[in-house]
Amino acid sequence: MGMRSNTSNVIREHCKELQLSDDQISEMMSRLLEDIQLGLGKNTHQKSIVKCFVTYVQDLPNGTERGKFLALDLGGTNFRVLIITLGEKHFDMKSKIYAIPQSIMLGTGTQLFDHIAECLANFMKEHNVGEERLPLGFTFSFPLKQKGLTKGILERWTKGFNCSGCVGEDVVQLLKDALSRRNDVQIDVCAILNDTTGTLMSCAWKNFNCKIGLIVGTGSNACYVERVENAELFDGDRSKPYVVINTEWGAFGDDGRLDIVRTEYDREIDQHSINPGKQLHEKMISGMYMGELARLVLVKFTKQGLLFGGRGSDLLFKRGNFFTKYISEIESDKRGSYVNCRQVLDELGLSHATDQDCGNVRYVCESVSRRAAHLVSAGVATLINKMGQENVTVGIDGSVYRFHPHFHDLMTEKIAQLVTPGIKFDLMLSEDGSGRGAALVAAVACRDQSRRHNM
Repeated sequence: MGMRSNTSNVIREHCKELQLSDDQISEMMSRLLEDIQLGLGKNTHQKSIVKCFVTYVQDLPNGTERGKFLALDLGGTNFRVLIITLGEKHFDMKSKIYAIPQSIMLGTGTQLFDHIAECLANFMKEHNVGEERLPLGFTFSFPLKQKGLTKGILERWTKGFNCSGCVGEDVVQLLKDALSRRNDVQIDVCAILNDTTGTLMSCAWKNFNCKIGLIVGTGSNACYVERVENAELFDGDRSKPYVVINTEWGAFGDDGRLDIVRTEYDREIDQHSINPGKQLHEKMISGMYMGELARLVLVKFTKQGLLFGGRGSDLLFKRGNFFTKYISEIESDKRGSYVNCRQVLDELGLSHATDQDCGNVRYVCESVSRRAAHLVSAGVATLINKMGQENVTVGIDGSVYRFHPHFHDLMTEKIAQLVTPGIKFDLMLSEDGSGRGAALVAAVACRDQSRRHNM
């Protein structure tokens, strides 16, 4: 027994570098706050790493929005088209998911937007609105520099996309061009927004305290409600007190300011990614990388003879083969049971694992996901403290937050330690956030337009 438990101790010792100390967390929080202030500042924005783009969204839903709206939601390997009918405090939503083949993710911008336009046109015909002219909200979950509610310049691709001819272009225009090449449906693009803003809007529709939108899914990012006087780049309506800021915090650390907590595993993930040196914060947190982080740790321990009696498998040793959903499954096992863990290890050709190995694999997964949850919590607490309101709801979407069995609890516990005493906060799961949110931004924009037309 002594020998075996000794292995576990060695593994726990090695995993310590994945644990963030209180000092590291408070240092990261003050660095993130500094970077956010640089992003908001007129003279510092150009050079800032955390861009803090102005979204031009100034009004949260107030429940009076009515009508029929389309929404497009593009942010990962597939995209959704939605039609939403808003009535008196109820809404009806129909949506369809379309795949985006890898060839299109890495092809030309024209191919991408022609594909989107085709799916949109087909969807409208299926729902018998092909003849109507409908307002559309477009959720586009990549870093956008917005010039207005309906104009967004793509800053960079993330999350495995790399379409040519899009960076530096207005994506609303790219969509409109694709629609006019077809010329079979009529659409008013009322708003373009990021999925964090969609999540915020969607949750604020139900809960007026919601002031932060957070994504912990394929990527990680957050937006929050900022006072107009702090948003120095905002050139819209300054008579309104607030504007939503899309932080793009996934890029935090791209200048080396996260090196205090990055490990060899983080460096390896970054080197083999499609965008080396970019989105370093996101690469420590999000679903696109979490499984691979765990795999790298497991491979290292196996090669050191600490796991599986030193016998790995071809599948374990191949990049990308340990999916993030495996982490959720393994951590869903009841204490002392390894049913899911064994199933995952069997799939990876590791059926020779002992109970001891299973316990250690679980420990590695917990270390990776706890670190991700603590990093996200530090970011959320930074925003809550910056806003200084005494009661804030955080609207959250994304597969990691939604499906990981302990992520919510890890975050609740950590944020509570990090917020200014006296501040109350709530974490709220967004139901189909970015889609409904896009329609709500369009609805609020239309609500304002119709008010202007009727004046």
